[in-house]
Amino acid sequence: MTDAQDDSGVFRALADPTRRQILEDLREGELPAGRIASRFAISAPSVSRHLGVLKAAGLITERRDGNRILYALAEERLAISVGRFLSTVCPEQILLRHTAWRQAASDGPNGSEESSGSEKPSTSNESMESKESMKS
Repeated sequence: MTDAQDDSGVFRALADPTRRQILEDLREGELPAGRIASRFAISAPSVSRHLGVLKAAGLITERRDGNRILYALAEERLAISVGRFLSTVCPEQILLRHTAWRQAASDGPNGSEESSGSEKPSTSNESMESKESMKS
């Protein structure tokens, strides 16, 4: 299976708002299936099908804890798939954001060479300004 074919399952899974909400809910950590289901006004079997789609796409993992099934976000899988797509569709933006983030990280909070690791990538406006200055 090619990367594109593999990633298509990720994007099919992300196409549904219920599945995106499940991913957001799992952002804070593992949740049991029952707690996930209780957050939605749909039947438990429907939530189970959504969890199955997310699991098949590799976006979540599951583990058993006694009679409970706990689900967790597979962050790396999501980041790799979306990142691969973005780097194909808009590579200049990815490069600009990465460069700006690395620069902010190397400058540190007070312009020093050390970084606390808490700096965030630049905003799109900063990226556009950076892109314009690169053209000059």
